[in-house]
Amino acid sequence: MLASPVPCPVAPAGAAWGEAATWHWRGLAVHWRRLGNRSDPALVLLHGFGAASGHWRHNAGALAEAGWCVYALDLVGFGASSQPKLRLDNRLWARQVAAFLEQVVQAPAVLIGNSLGGLVALSCGVWAPGWVRAVVVAPLADPTLLMPVPKRRPPWRRRLQRWLVTWACRLLPLELLIPLIARTPLLDGALAAAYPSGQGPDPELRRLVARPALRPQAAQALRAMSIAMALRPRGATAPQLLDQLDLPLLVIWGSRDTLVPPSVRHQLQRHRPDLDLVLLEGAGHCPHDEDPERFNRSLLNWLGQLQGPSLRTDA
Repeated sequence: MLASPVPCPVAPAGAAWGEAATWHWRGLAVHWRRLGNRSDPALVLLHGFGAASGHWRHNAGALAEAGWCVYALDLVGFGASSQPKLRLDNRLWARQVAAFLEQVVQAPAVLIGNSLGGLVALSCGVWAPGWVRAVVVAPLADPTLLMPVPKRRPPWRRRLQRWLVTWACRLLPLELLIPLIARTPLLDGALAAAYPSGQGPDPELRRLVARPALRPQAAQALRAMSIAMALRPRGATAPQLLDQLDLPLLVIWGSRDTLVPPSVRHQLQRHRPDLDLVLLEGAGHCPHDEDPERFNRSLLNWLGQLQGPSLRTDA
């Protein structure tokens, strides 16, 4: 069931851009935004770890002006969406996005994801290709891209790993650590690492990241997320998903990204040699927010060059 949103389009207003509403999925509340005319082709923006739909504050307006209906949602566990004690990983988030496309957007869309959102976009493109027209990752964050192909382990070793990961996450005092980070300069240091040019970590961004971290269920959601992401099956990792994706793929990477070094892009090209790559010089881990003009221009140029009418008409 949808909340009644205000009429669209709405002028951008920083992190509170567009119209906002709540969609209920599997008993969970999902916060989402829209900007643009519903008759235009759809883009869905997927935020990264610790962020929310408002992180696309410098992109939604330009994309809507270029003739796209722009949607963004807070993944379960983040932003203003529910923070449940479920095992949160890219499998659940991909199902969330696919259901959002079916029930809210009601048409296939281009998926654009930053960091963790890139992994979710890739996952949805593989598992629900009928609802996805193209995938953009900016960048793609998954530590399995830097790991050797795991050998099949005996059942006892898999059970031992599951036990160790689960108890390590349960013993970690997240109820103390998360508020400490959110309320102290530690958060500023983390944001500065993601924005090496210094463009972007402003008070609005700090509020966008800190507020969800101070909600009562934040620690339980992060603990559940940590366990689920560490114990994903091989089929839910980026290398396997890249091998299976049968849709146009654009990779946008900041040349000064220290969180996911640009050298990782070579691993992507091993699995998907035909991908399109844009390297934004001087940008870090959040190129869409740190250098939005070049990001928007690169994205729109690529969308304009895609062959076929499918991106510009309803399916």
